[in-house]
Amino acid sequence: MKQLLLIVALITSIFLNGQNLYIKTYGNENNKPLIFIHGGPSGNATLFEGTTAQNLANQGFYVIAYDRRGEGRSSDPNAKFTYEEAFQDLNSIYKKYHLKKAVILGHSFGGLVATLYTNKYPQNVSALVLAGALFSQQEAYDHILNSIKKIHDYDSKTLNKIAYVEKLDKHSAGYRKHCFDLASDEGYFKMPKPTKASKKLYANYEAGEFYKTNIRNKNAPLLFYQNEKQNNIDTRPILKKIKASGVSIFAIYGKQDGIFSLEQINSLKAITGEKHFAFLDNCSHYLFVDQQKEFLSYLKYWLK
Repeated sequence: MKQLLLIVALITSIFLNGQNLYIKTYGNENNKPLIFIHGGPSGNATLFEGTTAQNLANQGFYVIAYDRRGEGRSSDPNAKFTYEEAFQDLNSIYKKYHLKKAVILGHSFGGLVATLYTNKYPQNVSALVLAGALFSQQEAYDHILNSIKKIHDYDSKTLNKIAYVEKLDKHSAGYRKHCFDLASDEGYFKMPKPTKASKKLYANYEAGEFYKTNIRNKNAPLLFYQNEKQNNIDTRPILKKIKASGVSIFAIYGKQDGIFSLEQINSLKAITGEKHFAFLDNCSHYLFVDQQKEFLSYLKYWLK
């Protein structure tokens, strides 16, 4: 089985910019191309591939999933983890697959990569889709810390943890990590009431080959904060610029995604417009699994 997995990885990898970049396509190449950009830094596309990529392709898209350089299955000890490096690899994907335009679907941190890429190369993007994507980082961190303070008003241990985090450099990997660790401990990334469909998707993923290649580069966030100056940003002004340029922007979020405040969500909705925004109930951060049917339905409606 390990030998078969290695063969598959070699077949589905391509050599871009001198790097062995893991990439895999789903669906008919004559359909509308859609590039999925995963979260991180230190993430990968395995959950999306193991649960959603083929189902999205079945809706009439040519889906391209890949792991960013130095992350997941795209091992590279020389990766810098900068946005510009990510842009170079995206442009190489466009060149490899002869793409003139593609839909860019960014999840979590991948939404920042997607937004900044679209701003720099609007001619390459037919539509930008933000799925549980970061867009105002400091507001997200503030919301995580303040909301947990309210929940644990009389818990001195948790309050002391938060006080420690608040004293850290807000442009550091440590600050980011502690904020998200607190959010994870509080269950902010979990679907509140798992459905039969979501349980089956998660179970099949965990029993499958993609879960076995769920590789996490723990050094990625450290190197990102070391090498990338834009490490705690608010992309809402950029999104307004992108919209003004004529590129369609869509956003889909989970109502129970605990890392975003309602004020944040409403500010994004004001940019995209109500018809280009979806807010899914009983849904958290991994919305393409939590509420996959609705997720696919919205993408097909918006993009087809």
